[in-house]
Amino acid sequence: MTASAPPPSGPGAADRIRRADAVFLAVLVTLGGFYVAALVALLTADVAFLTTAGAAPPAPLRLLQPLWNAGHALLGVFADPAIRHSFALTLVSCSITTLLSLVVAIPLGYLLSRHEFRGRQLVDAILDIPIVLPPLVLGISLLILFQFWPFRLVADRVVFQVPAVILAQFMVSAAFAARIMRAGFDQIDPRQERVAVVLGCTRAQAFTRVVVPQASGPILAAGTIAWARALGEFGPLLVFAGATRMKTEVLSTTVFLELSIGNLRAAVAVSVLMVLAAVVVLVVTRACAGGWQAGGGQPPPRAAAPAPERTSAFS
Repeated sequence: MTASAPPPSGPGAADRIRRADAVFLAVLVTLGGFYVAALVALLTADVAFLTTAGAAPPAPLRLLQPLWNAGHALLGVFADPAIRHSFALTLVSCSITTLLSLVVAIPLGYLLSRHEFRGRQLVDAILDIPIVLPPLVLGISLLILFQFWPFRLVADRVVFQVPAVILAQFMVSAAFAARIMRAGFDQIDPRQERVAVVLGCTRAQAFTRVVVPQASGPILAAGTIAWARALGEFGPLLVFAGATRMKTEVLSTTVFLELSIGNLRAAVAVSVLMVLAAVVVLVVTRACAGGWQAGGGQPPPRAAAPAPERTSAFS
């Protein structure tokens, strides 16, 4: 075992430590701040583009011309019935996708976190496929899947229909939600669950009454990520669901359609709306999570908990 270096001592040692710490923090701020600044610059450029032109505001608001232009551009896109339909379908499909993702992610995350079974590593690797594959490839795979029995029996009701939108979003979002749920279950001390079983609870009762209440934070996080991921989905939707106006068009495909006809201003306005929708969901979710923790839903922090004990699924 290598001995740790003794702390510096002698005259000026404290100043040297402060200077070294200042340099270290400066490096961290520079590297991390560059990426944050790039994100802010992207959003600022979009908003600045929307402020460059527009109808003249009323005389009392002339000084607010840029803000007037941006607001007019954002609200003006809703004058198009196709974009209104796209916005409504996006909210509905993302919400349904989030619920379906949680229905799958919670049991998957729990099984991978708590149980050992044959093929566990294979299942773990399969979950990474939607994350590492190019989204376009996933859309093609879905399209091919519905050429075979028994999926082809319902292909006319799914492919290039609204269910295809939800299915394409779900196939990607569920993988991210499952990863978050597994990490969340790994952080929960399994001893309380084992005590509940010893006291007479079934595994299902211990899961629903002990584990799930403690996993409220990860569930909120998984739902938020699933919703945001579904909002930004594009490749699988374009291939598997299409981008038909007033039918399967969602906000991500609206941006593509507006760009394809040269309407850059509308495309940027819809992009900013997507950012605002994502921000609202993130803020509301985090506020709910903070209120839940303040209300006593989060167990008090404890010292380092032991790694979760895995049991055999065949015992």
